[in-house]
Amino acid sequence: MASSSSSKHKRSYDVFLSFRGTDVRNNFLSHLEIALYQKNISYYIDSKEMRKGDQIRSALMKAIEESQFAIIIFSKDYASSSWCLEEVAKIMECKTQKDLIVLPVFYKVEPREVRWGRGSYGRDMAKHESDFGKDSHKVKRWKEALFDASELSGWTLNDEVEAELIKNIVKHISMQLNQRTVHVAKHLVGIHPLVKKLNSMLKLEIDEDVRMIGLWGPGGIGKTTLGLALYNNISRQFEGSCFLADVRKALEGPKDLAALQKQLLSDILPGRRLVVSNVHKGISLMQNNLYRKKVLLVLDNVTDRSQLDALAGNLEWFGAGSRIIFITRDKHLLISLRIDEDYIYEVKPLENCNAFELLCRHAFPSNNSIRRDLVDKVLHYANGHPLTLKELGCSLYGRSEREWESSLRILAKILKKTSNDTFKWSYDGLDDNAKEICLDIACFFTGYSKEYIMKVLDYCDFEPTIGVKVLVEKSLVIEERETLQMCNLIQLMAMDIVRQEYSNDPGRRSRLWLFDDFRNILSRHLVRFAGVDIDFALII
Repeated sequence: MASSSSSKHKRSYDVFLSFRGTDVRNNFLSHLEIALYQKNISYYIDSKEMRKGDQIRSALMKAIEESQFAIIIFSKDYASSSWCLEEVAKIMECKTQKDLIVLPVFYKVEPREVRWGRGSYGRDMAKHESDFGKDSHKVKRWKEALFDASELSGWTLNDEVEAELIKNIVKHISMQLNQRTVHVAKHLVGIHPLVKKLNSMLKLEIDEDVRMIGLWGPGGIGKTTLGLALYNNISRQFEGSCFLADVRKALEGPKDLAALQKQLLSDILPGRRLVVSNVHKGISLMQNNLYRKKVLLVLDNVTDRSQLDALAGNLEWFGAGSRIIFITRDKHLLISLRIDEDYIYEVKPLENCNAFELLCRHAFPSNNSIRRDLVDKVLHYANGHPLTLKELGCSLYGRSEREWESSLRILAKILKKTSNDTFKWSYDGLDDNAKEICLDIACFFTGYSKEYIMKVLDYCDFEPTIGVKVLVEKSLVIEERETLQMCNLIQLMAMDIVRQEYSNDPGRRSRLWLFDDFRNILSRHLVRFAGVDIDFALII
């Protein structure tokens, strides 16, 4: 999903203002300028010094081209000026060619007067026809521009309160300026129904409260992709928005929490120069600047409570209607925030049809010419895990059928680096009890009944009740129909940890599960297993 098309063109100004000075300069326009300035919205306004007869200087034309919005204030004498008519013609041209967003304001005139040339607009256009000729290309161009602009959605001011109208105009522009689309993965499969479901969970139609939800699941399952798609889908509905990508990774680099607070404030309050010297200062700035603002905040890959406390520590920091979305592998982190189970969305593996589509998009340059049984083996191994499907698809891209067959024999080796890069830090964050249980499930018990596993672990003097619970909450183990399952990538990571204990001497590792390893050590008669010396010569 690409950025909005307006980003293709250079933007020097947020707003271009087109108006008839004698009608509005000293009242409506001056109030609108103040409101735009207070919201840090840059605008272009022409001055009398720029005019030379009725010709528009090139600087003015350029300003129209380099603006994101154009506000046309149609007033009683607007059409009397050929200067104003050239502006509106240029504005409508840029709407088509440069994605300029045009917002008409009908100041004490009706849209139909502008559209059909009635009242003062009829008299003024008749005069232009007299001056330039009824069939003049210039006059026809002006009429078409007036008609097209008056057809657009905008605001009409007759007896309404002017201040309220200006407030609505500025709010509308501010919300669209603050909306930033972010890049989402190239191949989106099955994402739209999930976005729709999350929209329902967020209850965006309710503006009275601030709501938090969580997206939870293992690494590589598509949480961030879903969060990005959701952000792009709804961010226009907020006065300010921010997607803080991969908080954990950002904090491992040069950034600290204060830097992330500054980024958050800068995204939501563009143009404001706020100094965030430390976390406490950042919290104060967020409390003082966001409590009246309807914002959308997405915190991606949060891993501990200190991050949440610094970046979204209290619902009262944000204005009514705000929505805060946490993306994490740790369900307990969401529970610690007192987010109700109904507002924790578990991101699950892809359905078979979507998994097949995702694999095909990554694996085949054109039509699929690979035997279906080979494709099914990859799908079975990936088990709906998007990252696994992507990595295997890219590895198999453009390969022949024979090369597929060869690759299927070494899937674990293909995925080794991906598994370690994706999951090792989750394992490293466990306590010793949970680490040992994780390794045992990976090496021996994946797919076994939970009851049986708990009995074995308890007999081995582990604490399986809390240990297994932690592994489930941290998305390293999945409870499924009274069994404990583990994603293939996580299992590969865990098994590799055991192999690295003694890479060249399997007999000294804490766990053995492969027949070849057993056979090799039997020939040496002795193995040290989980701290116990076993002399196989006595057994044989």
